Amino acid sequence: MKKIFILLGNPDADTLSGQFASVYESAATAAGHEVKRLNIGDLAFDPILHKGYKVIQELEPDLKTAQEYMKWCDTFVLVYPLWWSSMPALLKGFFDRMWLPAFAFRFHKNPKTGKAGMFWDRLMRGKRARVIMLSKANPFLIWFMFGDFTNEITRAILAFAGFVPRVTEIGNAEILSDAQKRTWEKRLSALAKKGV
Repeated sequence: MKKIFILLGNPDADTLSGQFASVYESAATAAGHEVKRLNIGDLAFDPILHKGYKVIQELEPDLKTAQEYMKWCDTFVLVYPLWWSSMPALLKGFFDRMWLPAFAFRFHKNPKTGKAGMFWDRLMRGKRARVIMLSKANPFLIWFMFGDFTNEITRAILAFAGFVPRVTEIGNAEILSDAQKRTWEKRLSALAKKGV
């Protein structure tokens, strides 16, 4: 059995993103996995990293809880809609604030200068991530027109910290028929049962 942390990255839980997050949560729980979930719209935090890393910006309790869940889990499941070929601003702010050195990664110091060098430790190594991304258009069309829209979350955030990410792209999300939604629910339930 796996320890699974689900984060709904859509600020509005009453959406198809929220519905699919609940489908995954229910199937994973029914399969016997230990599941924890947060909805980003319910969290209280300042999404702006005001001074970068020059000044320590104290983490709010909800961000500390998210960090605890992230360290605890074997599998991190992120469900969010693609807005302007990226994640919602609140979700980006979430990572800006809590994806910190000494938590998700640690840069090696240059012995000559004492400053961060070009190598780092991935402190989330050994964990898996499932990114479930919903888009208004066909994902291939978005990729063809604007480039790889998964790079930011999969490589620059999750893989950078050691996660092994996998992406499930659900295109044409706003016009899915009931039958298509049920098909996606079955696919997500199958992933949830395996804890991947």
